[in-house]
Amino acid sequence: MRAFLATADEGSLSAAARSLRLTQPTLSRQVAALEEELGLMLFERVGRGLVLTAAGRELHNHVRDMGAAADKVALAALGQSQTIEGEVRITANDVLSAVFLPRAVARIKALAPNLVIDVIAANDVRDLMRREADIAIRHVRPEHPDLIARLICEAKGYFYASKDYLAARGHPRSLKDLGQHDFISMGDNPRMVDYLREIGIDLEERQFRVGSENGLVGLALAQAGLGIIPMDEAVAKHSPDMVQILPQTSITFPIWLTTHREIHTSPKIRLVFDVLAEVLAQR
Repeated sequence: MRAFLATADEGSLSAAARSLRLTQPTLSRQVAALEEELGLMLFERVGRGLVLTAAGRELHNHVRDMGAAADKVALAALGQSQTIEGEVRITANDVLSAVFLPRAVARIKALAPNLVIDVIAANDVRDLMRREADIAIRHVRPEHPDLIARLICEAKGYFYASKDYLAARGHPRSLKDLGQHDFISMGDNPRMVDYLREIGIDLEERQFRVGSENGLVGLALAQAGLGIIPMDEAVAKHSPDMVQILPQTSITFPIWLTTHREIHTSPKIRLVFDVLAEVLAQR
């Protein structure tokens, strides 16, 4: 089942074998044995990759729940059976650090109370290779071969404005209406304007009248009624005073969890990494 789940998630036998630290022939035999035992074809080859058959997709729904349950058991066992201590530094942007990491840290401390957790709330990309942090939450996948990255989810963002702003300026109903509104700047207006134009939203730099590179400050400015702001929908659930506008227009962005390859030999890094993956997946 673990071999099947890894292959389904990774999309190829070679990638799945690396994730499980098995040889590709061993993993291939395990998948073949499962197909034989069930009497089902679970994968079909498309190009260089593998895709699930209809039977494989049905099985995947059940095995994924089994895998999540097994991971929780393993985490609990790891926290209880070994003396895990020392410091682990986690870096994420300021908004993720404030909204999601406290719950993750509480879970980590319950499993391993002797660990010291340092949350580095920074919007710049901290260098894992220089050990400025042990684990990073990023929106881009790192390319360095000494780093391990796991795609946690493809998150969605929408535009939001405060109730006071909408009462004063009106509720935009179309993309064209956005041209009459102010927006909160996130620090690099030309880049933001270019990105929005690529996804079909045409704004001018003059519309970004106030802002901050700090995401929490930007949110506070939007809450004060100073403009419209793009926001992660999971973060917006923690800001009930903000109203979603144009629900048909979304911004998709990945959330990657990244660490060193020593995750395989460091129990404390492994535990923290897996708890972060669990909490972020439940956003």
